[in-house]
Amino acid sequence: MADVDHMSPEIPAGARPEITASAYRRTMGALADLIMPPLCLACREPLSVHDALCPDCWRGIDFIRAPLCDRLGLPMPFDAGGIMVSAAAVARPPAYDRARAVGAYAGVMRALIHGLKFNDRHDVRYLFGRWLTEAGADLIRDSEVVVPVPLGRWRMLTRRFNQAAILSREVARLTGRAYEPMGLSRTRATHTQVGLTRLQRKENVAGAFAVPPRRAAMICGRNILLVDDVITTGATVGACAEALKGAGARRVDVLALALVTDMALVPA
Repeated sequence: MADVDHMSPEIPAGARPEITASAYRRTMGALADLIMPPLCLACREPLSVHDALCPDCWRGIDFIRAPLCDRLGLPMPFDAGGIMVSAAAVARPPAYDRARAVGAYAGVMRALIHGLKFNDRHDVRYLFGRWLTEAGADLIRDSEVVVPVPLGRWRMLTRRFNQAAILSREVARLTGRAYEPMGLSRTRATHTQVGLTRLQRKENVAGAFAVPPRRAAMICGRNILLVDDVITTGATVGACAEALKGAGARRVDVLALALVTDMALVPA
């Protein structure tokens, strides 16, 4: 008589390793949560998930939503239908084509950005990356290459990283767009823009950026997504856009975490 196999039903080849790997990841994830429990990125209150904000801190961010000025990304008071352009964009057309930002540069958003720039809080990059891809969805759809606003040599030495490069790399990773970290370089040192008037800011960064000859082929004829942390008057990203277009970029759109929406705070 033939032997009867009383073992459990045959498990398809490859199933057991997958189950084991999944269980291993869950176990290691639970262990990691015990060692480093998820906390709010802003106030450090306990959360159930990583890379997030608590409800109170979330409400402390003034997210920028439509209706928007298509050129500057500024919030508009009402929706007139179709593409809208603000009076500010008509009076001073920017060198870039369009700009978008996640939120206003105030409150919790400002604190989070300062944490990244000055306190090495790189843990915020995952949340920032998700926000940027959402706020800049229309720009990303039309873009081909992601380029960060470059940092000056002295600031790079003292800070050891370029926050715009961290943000742009995350955007490229999430969207599959080409990432060119050296697409722009600074040709000369500039003073900090803090405390300068609108005109002084523009003069300070005029001609301060260029596309290195070795990167020109990556820029020429392409739609560029320029990434920075904050847009104040647009002087810095405007000077970058001029350099990119001078190197043959077809269009330059700008994506940032924050935008100074109250221009009364900037000296004329």
